[in-house]
Order: sequence, then C-alpha cells, then structure tokens
Amino acid sequence: MTIHQSPEAFGYDAFLRQHQNKEVLRFITCGSVDDGKSTLIGRLLHDTKQIFDDQVTALQRDSRKHGTQGGEVDLALLVDGLQAEREQGITIDVAYRFFSTDRRSFIVADTPGHEQYTRNMATGASTADVAVILVDARHGLTRQTRRHALLVSLLGIRRVALAINKMDLVGWSQDKFEAIVSGFQAFAAPLNFIEVRAIPLSAKNGDNVVLPGAAATWYTDVPLLRYLEDVPVKSEERAAAFRMPVQWVNRPNSDFRGFSGLIASGSVAPGDAVTVAPSGKTSTIARIFTADGDLKRASEGQSVTLVLADEIDASRGAVIATSDAPLTLTDSLDVRLFWAAESDLVPGANLWAKVGTQTVNAVVKAVHRRIDPETGQAGPAAKLAVNDIGDVTLTLDRQIAVDPYAENRDTGSLILIDRETTDTAALGLVQTVVASSKVAPAPTASVTASAEPARSGGLLAGLKRLFGG
Repeated sequence: MTIHQSPEAFGYDAFLRQHQNKEVLRFITCGSVDDGKSTLIGRLLHDTKQIFDDQVTALQRDSRKHGTQGGEVDLALLVDGLQAEREQGITIDVAYRFFSTDRRSFIVADTPGHEQYTRNMATGASTADVAVILVDARHGLTRQTRRHALLVSLLGIRRVALAINKMDLVGWSQDKFEAIVSGFQAFAAPLNFIEVRAIPLSAKNGDNVVLPGAAATWYTDVPLLRYLEDVPVKSEERAAAFRMPVQWVNRPNSDFRGFSGLIASGSVAPGDAVTVAPSGKTSTIARIFTADGDLKRASEGQSVTLVLADEIDASRGAVIATSDAPLTLTDSLDVRLFWAAESDLVPGANLWAKVGTQTVNAVVKAVHRRIDPETGQAGPAAKLAVNDIGDVTLTLDRQIAVDPYAENRDTGSLILIDRETTDTAALGLVQTVVASSKVAPAPTASVTASAEPARSGGLLAGLKRLFGG
C-alpha cells in the first residue's frame, strides 16, 4: 500500500505565502553583440538552481550542436530559443525568463544587441525597473553601449548595473575596469540615472554573478545577484499620485457596483477622495474589494475592485485618481515615439492610440524632430522610419486623461496601432500635457467593440505583438 503525505506535511501553504509576499523585480540585459547577455542570464538561472535535470541534458545536447563554447556547455542557449538565433549565435527577439531567490522574484528580459533590433530592445525596457548594461572588458564602451544607455534613459529606467563582462580575458585588470567605468560615467552624466553600479564579472565562469569571484581581490563590493536583490523596486511609482485605469465594471447583482483594475501608481484607502476622469465626477472610496476580502489599503501593482460612495457613471477607459492630484484632460499630445512599423510615419497618418485601457483615434498632426539614438541630440525630420525615435504631435478624436511620462510611466505611455493590420506601430511617451479648453463630453466608446483591435491588450501586450510574444 502506498502512503501519500498530506498537503500540510509538504508545507504548501507556507511555501505559497512565502512566494506571494516576495517583491518582483523586472530587469533587462542590454549591450553590444557578443557581450554575453544571454550567457549572463543562463548563469543566473544555473547558479540559482532554476534548471531541471532534463533541461541540463537538453542543454548539453544543444551545446554540442549549436554551442559557441567549444566542448563546454553554452549557457546562452537557455535563453536563445529561436532556430534563427541558434544558427546565427545571436539574440533576435526579446526572451523573458523567470527565477527566484529567497529574497525576491525576478523577470528578466534578454534584449538583442544588433542595431536593427532596437525596437525589440525598447519592448523589453518599457516595463523594466533596472537595466543591466553589459560591456566586453576587451573592447570597452561601444556605439551600441552608448545607444542602449540612452534608450533605457529615455524609457524612464533610472537604475543601472554596469556589468563589465569577460574580465577573465583581460587578467582581471583593475586599470581596465576603472577606465571603462570612468568613460561610462562621463557619457551618462546627462542621462539622469539615479544610480550606476559597476561590477566586474565573468558570466562564462560565474565570477561575481551569483557568488563573489576570488580572482578580483581588489573588488570588495557585492556580486550582481546581491545588487539585484537589494535595489529598490518601483519606489518612484509607489511615491506617485494614485492612478487606476478602469478595466471593467464589476456588477454581479443589483446590490453591488465596483470598478476593477490594476493600480498603476500610488495607494488608496477607504475614505480617500477620488476623481474619475474624463467625466470629472468626484466621490470617496467606500470599499476596496478583493476575492480574499476587503483591504484597508491597496497600492501599486495590486488588482482590486473599488466601490465608490456615490453612483458615478464610469466604464472601461476611465481613470480613477486622487482628487488632490487629478490627471490632465487633453485631445492633443506631444509624444516621443519609438517607431516600429516597416512603413514610414508621415503627417496625416491615421492610427489607433491605446492609452491605458482606452482606445481612441489619433491623427499625426506633425513630425517635429528625430532623436539621434547615440548622442540624444535632436534634428529636424519630416518623417520617421523603422527604429527611429522622434517627437510628434497627435490629434485625438476625444479628450483623454494622461500624465507626462516623466511623472508616471503608466498613465504617460501609449501604443499606436495600425488600423488595417492591428499590428503595434509604435511605443509613445507623453512629453508635455496641455489641458484642453473643450468641455469633456459624456463617456462614450470612441472605437466600437467590433472595430477595436481584438489583440491590443495594453502596453506590454501590444509591444509583445511586435514579435509574436
């Protein structure tokens, strides 16, 4: 007779509680081609024991067939899963991997280093809290290193780990390390990073990735994983004003009516005064309802249903915000676009703009300038081509509620969608917001349910559609 242990004996409840309460850090790896981004992620997965025995067996087999490390195991193959990536030995698409330690859970995006895949890199950076910028110690700072540092700065990432890789190939030279760090700090001075943490490491050998390396006796700081475990997560979002785009109206019966959504920033508690945009109606929070019971306070990253003290007409696309810091209503946006479509963007182009949970019609009023992705300098432009970054003005068919991207990455970002193909055409960052002089109309759907692009499920979902993610 087989005797099975009870779930209590396994400690499932304690295990689940432990992982539910962990913070989640999203970070990206970026840098030039062959700097070792995929190998670094593979090393993190391997040394934190996130790989099963059958995966190790498959990795050994794939390393013999596709590997670039001679007879050794090629950890990059844990991330580079596309056939074209393995054949060419490069990263093409954004690959997301998940791992966890006792202190924190991680979602890491491995982004391509090739210039023609800049739009892929922007996809991974758009939701990241930290950027790990790799530099090959033999080559130092390259054009792509500067390009990616500028891109992550433009996308609002304020904390950077400068991972100087392949230090074993330069004899763990402290002079080489300090020269690269000095050069990067000089370049990054105007990029508004809160922190740049430089770490010498060898992703192939594992030195200073998860465990300290013994070779660099002059380096006394923490390895990369410890930095990722300690770096603040979403501190800016938590300190920002309360914002929650309404995803749907929760009305299971005539006695209950609440507004469900994911809190984008800030926190809220029963009794707090709120304003619903774009209608401008005000009320107070009566309840914060969840499947596990009511909450005394909810904050950024939680999905909740808010019950208001007053009967207010609101639907999907509305935004509930704190009354002492309401959003701005406007029907004209100055945005910085990361253009991803193969066809050029020219004035007069007609697209869908998806802002939070709302989709509106948008016309390109003007293309003002193109941003050099290596220097950050702006120059005049009449159009934007694929992978270009530029500033444009959009005219919308109705007023929407937004914040500048510099103040709120969620309510200040949008995607543009091709009306014919429903493909994501661009990622947009709201630069400045000027309140419209018009009176906000009653909330109506600007795009009908049948006409709204069925696959456009928010910023991250829309970005993933670029590459079939």
